[in-house]
Amino acid sequence: MSARAAVVDLCRGLVARGLVVGTAGNVSVRDGDTIAVSPSGVDYASLTPEVIGLHALDGTAIDAPLRPTSELALHVLLHTREGARDGEVVLHTHAPASTALSTVVGEVPLTHYYAAFFGGAVRVAPYATFGTPELAAHVLGAMAGRTAALMANHGAVLVAPAVEGALDRAGYLEYVCDVALRALSTGLPPRTLDAAEIARVARALDGHGQPR
Repeated sequence: MSARAAVVDLCRGLVARGLVVGTAGNVSVRDGDTIAVSPSGVDYASLTPEVIGLHALDGTAIDAPLRPTSELALHVLLHTREGARDGEVVLHTHAPASTALSTVVGEVPLTHYYAAFFGGAVRVAPYATFGTPELAAHVLGAMAGRTAALMANHGAVLVAPAVEGALDRAGYLEYVCDVALRALSTGLPPRTLDAAEIARVARALDGHGQPR
């Protein structure tokens, strides 16, 4: 599957899973020295591979028939960050639990071991207006040593290692946020896990499931 086709499938998958509303959110896939990225303000049901923009790693348009997502700068920063790899996927969602949680915490409490999917406690990047370089820089900072972050009063963003499993990873992030939000809503202090346990879980998850 081409990177452009993958972006279309991922966008539709976000809608199907309730992780975006309307034309909110955005998706990109790195393919070598190019980034395929969703366009701005286009209904996901009408997307086709031909309208998905291809951009150089500095964000310059190579073949982009439509205006790219307003968060292009964010996608470029994440696809070119230290340690970034070919084939990675960036998903930006506006799902309810993660967005709500982004308004009340500075870091998602370690209430569930699925935080190990993201390298530890998911941080909340400070608020900045959508589509600005300031927001992109805040998110990059919040993702140091992590593969996901919340965006204060906005939504969530994550980096998945490949197209396969990327939507599942987005679902896990929303689940982690939903669990934390529900725990906090009781008014009781949540029981949390420590970093050592998250590290143990990460090692266990690496070998979980059937042998490849």
